[in-house]
Amino acid sequence: MVLLSLALCGSGVAWAAQEVGRLPAAAKVNEGYAQAESCLGCHADQAGQWQHSDHAWALRDANQDNVLGNFDDARFDEAGVKARFFRKDGGFFVNIDGEDGKPADFRILYTFGHQPLQQYLVALSRGRLQALTIAWDSRPKAQGGQRWFSLYPGQRFTADDPLHWTGRYQSWNAMCADCHSTRLLKHYDDKQDSFASTWQEQTVGCQSCHGPGQAHVDWASKPADSQANSLANKGLALDFKALGSKGVVEQCAYCHSRRQGLGTGQLPGHPQLDQSLPATLRTGLYHADGQIDGEVYEFGSFTQSKMYAAGVTCTDCHDPHTTKVRIEGNGLCLQCHNTQPNTARFAGLQAKDYDSPAHHHHAAGSPGAQCVNCHMPTKTYMVVDPRRDHSLRIPRSDLAAQSASPDACTACHQDRQPAWAATAIEQWFGTPKRPAHYGQTFHAVREDPGTTLSRLGYLLADKANPPIVRATAADQLADLGPAASSNLRWALQDPDPLIRAYAVSGFSSVPAEQRLKPLLPLLEDPSLAVRDETVRAMADIPQAQLPAASQTTFKALTADYEQRLRSNADLPGGRLNLAVLLSRQGRDEEAMEEYRQALRMDPYFAPARVNLVTLASAAQRLDEAEQLLRDGVALEKMPAPDKGNLAYMLSLLLVERGQAEEALGWMEHAAQALPGNPRIRYNQGLLLSRMERRPEALQALRSGLQQSPDDPDLLYSLIYLHALAGERKEAFAYVQHMREVAPDDPRLQAIEPYWRNGE
Repeated sequence: MVLLSLALCGSGVAWAAQEVGRLPAAAKVNEGYAQAESCLGCHADQAGQWQHSDHAWALRDANQDNVLGNFDDARFDEAGVKARFFRKDGGFFVNIDGEDGKPADFRILYTFGHQPLQQYLVALSRGRLQALTIAWDSRPKAQGGQRWFSLYPGQRFTADDPLHWTGRYQSWNAMCADCHSTRLLKHYDDKQDSFASTWQEQTVGCQSCHGPGQAHVDWASKPADSQANSLANKGLALDFKALGSKGVVEQCAYCHSRRQGLGTGQLPGHPQLDQSLPATLRTGLYHADGQIDGEVYEFGSFTQSKMYAAGVTCTDCHDPHTTKVRIEGNGLCLQCHNTQPNTARFAGLQAKDYDSPAHHHHAAGSPGAQCVNCHMPTKTYMVVDPRRDHSLRIPRSDLAAQSASPDACTACHQDRQPAWAATAIEQWFGTPKRPAHYGQTFHAVREDPGTTLSRLGYLLADKANPPIVRATAADQLADLGPAASSNLRWALQDPDPLIRAYAVSGFSSVPAEQRLKPLLPLLEDPSLAVRDETVRAMADIPQAQLPAASQTTFKALTADYEQRLRSNADLPGGRLNLAVLLSRQGRDEEAMEEYRQALRMDPYFAPARVNLVTLASAAQRLDEAEQLLRDGVALEKMPAPDKGNLAYMLSLLLVERGQAEEALGWMEHAAQALPGNPRIRYNQGLLLSRMERRPEALQALRSGLQQSPDDPDLLYSLIYLHALAGERKEAFAYVQHMREVAPDDPRLQAIEPYWRNGE
């Protein structure tokens, strides 16, 4: 195991020792990993294929053989970001503004990737490796490459911004390391905010996928006549056949997924949910129909596909050693989708010539005739890196409007609309006879949150949906709290651990006596992610209320969970998770400090600010709460929805503190930033009414109805204000509307005797 020895030198030059050191004796454990070169002797062919792969280039020393960028006194100057790339004393350097905002020389220690771009790592204090946000475009010049470019075109970040190259979100240790090296352990110290990161292999080597190899090396070193009886499975850590198709996919998923690590590091051969909790199809990561939006990699997409359900694995299409596709062009898909499909493995495939104009309706050899362009459209990330959507979906131009999602056809035919493409497809294949797509449901929920419970409950219950879709429904239902517990209760016993994990959090705010029975069995769940979610959901229950048989288990699980949360608290989201646990345990002072640490990492991280304000207010530390909110709304780059929410919180706090006039200004700001939140206009109307500014109160309430025409609170408030002024005709119009949308509202029933026959 290698200890990364990082230091900061004087004279404005940052560097890290190239000489590797050994871990202290107490930590000198290789976990069964062999030296990287141990594989080369027997597996030279595979090693030769691997050495030019993306995996082999994941992290390399910055030397003449590995650096692709131009360091011959090359200059970069864009949007106020300036840098000079040069060589000195046999090394590669960059002159760029550092943590103090002043230009300095920094030595490049490692290269990071190779195609279509290469990034470079620099050492800073506290064991950090940081990735420059100016990268080298390694594509050929004819394709626009062979240049330095910014990963944030047209933007400049100051040194105190978390997106600056010295900032939290460019930290190799926190953001990238565990997937660019073999058995990377961050060794993060949450008290010192420092790293002592280690790896078993510097890059992504054989043991990243095959697992620890020392037992196999020992087996191979024995005489041939003694090998047969020495070790089962030749000492190999992983038996890929025994893993099954989904298990094989999960060996790639730790790195090829958007996920929350569980603090274990990568564990080859273990289930995905013992290492990380994959993200669901959330807004910002995926479009409503599950197509890629944010940088989510492949796992979450692929698990939506029929291929995954049928048993196709990553290595059916990709050579695991070269990381390239096994066959270029349509031949890759024709391995299965041909006139004589392998029905023994993939039952249900039609015997059909898919690689013909009769199927794709484009000229042979044209871009439109390529399977991947219709079924795996691309989106470009990191400016120059197009990546394919691995959900392998049938193009649904007919649903583009209903799911507000991209349309593969009009991505090429940009002068046309999806309705045109839908008509063409119907003419080719007839009217589709397909069930409703989950994308329609997710989009409908985004547009009309009032239908969330019923729509998502149906998605969760329908086992024909892929598990990640059902887990997404559980995730969104959990946000509704106790109202969704009946929908989620049976999901706690679902065979798929991803669904169980996301269902658990829906019980966090259910009364303790109602939580224990459904959650206690999950303390013994086989998946670590499910046990973690259960511990968090039960953290506020006093141990004495637990059955005696469960107390020891719960205590041990909680201690282990907290320790792993601390090891993962190197990003604001990790600090948030730790603070939530501490707060649920009643350790509010500790939780508040963790929220403060999260804001030091990223002042724009609104969830930490909101939770810290909530705790400060509950403790009657109103000055602190007010200052936190004022600091938040003053941040120029704070996203509008987050600033709107903070402005709303500030307005309510100012009302509480007797500063109604200023509160109105912030309430108006919040209402404009969050037009979908009718509660803001409702409170604004009530406040104006209390201040005897009736015309403005009516205007505020009517403005709210324009955005949320069926909101009962707004309707009742308008009934009350008009009735109070004797304006019965105006009031009765709102009574009629409320009868239609909220006939069982107790407030309406209480006033009904006064509105019989419209009088």
